[in-house]
Amino acid sequence: MNIGDKIKNAREENNLTQTQAAESLMVSRQTISNWENGKSLPDILSVIRMSELYKISLDELLKGDIAMMEKIEQDAEISKTERKILNYAMISILSGIMVLVLCKLYENNPVIQFLNGAIPWIFLGLTFLFWILSLHKLSKV
Repeated sequence: MNIGDKIKNAREENNLTQTQAAESLMVSRQTISNWENGKSLPDILSVIRMSELYKISLDELLKGDIAMMEKIEQDAEISKTERKILNYAMISILSGIMVLVLCKLYENNPVIQFLNGAIPWIFLGLTFLFWILSLHKLSKV
């Protein structure tokens, strides 16, 4: 039995309409219909909410549905990659601010003058490289 059938059975056993379930799960009625008909799969947060609403264990909802397990793994991988992109962006921004402060403090130093011109381009290149690598990783997921 796939997760769509399990969702529909659990909803019906709890005497809920799709509209009532949608309101409790904070999604649209169409979303509930799509899940139940196998047109789309719920995200992990929605699965947890359904487990609570329908008083059914996560194990019962997820067990045996390979497509759902693959979606959860894919969502987790995308989330990790997005966090890495944000970390790269924050490091680049903080490093850039640090260089700007150092350049203002030591503006007569020839090494700092060189860095003042070169560092922004280096950061831009590194940021672009991290962005490309992250997009490549997201496309594999």
